[in-house]
Amino acid sequence: MPMNNKQRQYAFMALALIGLCATWLFNIQFIHEHQGFSAELFVAMAYANSASSSISNDVIVAAMSFLLWSWFESRRLGMRHWWLWPVLTFGLALAFAFPLFLSLRERKMASIKSP
Repeated sequence: MPMNNKQRQYAFMALALIGLCATWLFNIQFIHEHQGFSAELFVAMAYANSASSSISNDVIVAAMSFLLWSWFESRRLGMRHWWLWPVLTFGLALAFAFPLFLSLRERKMASIKSP
């Protein structure tokens, strides 16, 4: 049975919250382990071996693809404040920003369909 618009909104919002918690759990651990945040050390550790380098590059390409698509989609649907998505993507997490955008996109599409 297909999901309706509201169900999709809630599913994407749940994924956004999971993405925020799943990433920031480890970000907080990193900050605690290193007595603060160092972007240089964070990036160095993200490229510490072939596996982490692969995942890091995968996330970077996915993030750039999301931002390009979200820019076009925001303009197409008349969604304001696009600048928020790069801030959330790089400031918090792609795993948070992308599903949050999808949830708000569903809401916008529903408002366009209903008079």
